Amino acid sequence: MTPLAPAERAALLGLARAAVRHHLGLGSPPPLPEGGALGEPRGAFVTLHVRGTLRGCVGSFTPRGSLARTVAAMAVEAATRDPRFPPLAAEELDDVDLHISALGPLLVLARPEQLVVGRHGLVVRRGWYRGALLPHVARDAGWDARTFLERTCLKAGLPPSAWREADAVVEAFEAEEFGVAEPG
Repeated sequence: MTPLAPAERAALLGLARAAVRHHLGLGSPPPLPEGGALGEPRGAFVTLHVRGTLRGCVGSFTPRGSLARTVAAMAVEAATRDPRFPPLAAEELDDVDLHISALGPLLVLARPEQLVVGRHGLVVRRGWYRGALLPHVARDAGWDARTFLERTCLKAGLPPSAWREADAVVEAFEAEEFGVAEPG
């Protein structure tokens, strides 16, 4: 995974905003750069806040082509398809803060001691249940590794201790997390 340069991060943030603007009928479709790190196939999450309140967060561990294409698609989905929120309205766009998590590959954790809070995000799967939390969630909340595992299980709709079950799969991933406040 090639680390993103500041200019590439800025380009992805602009691309995400432009993709949402286009979807809302407020602009042309953004050009999708396909070279360098932006052309690598990577998963991504896009998180939207409106005036400091979560308004949408959608992502995919499976790339939708290049990182640029994945970010554009996840930005539109975060604005329109997060089932926890109504679709973003055009008049809200100027108040949106965008945050992107460009994901590394999923790696199965053989032992919970391998989890590094603040560096890793988590996915817990058991049967049909699946929950994922980004690295910043545990860091921002001040959780230890055990609490992070338990909260990821709860996000999946599982009991907090489900990560210990033999049929549970616990995966970690790294993410480059960055964002920008509303345009000024």
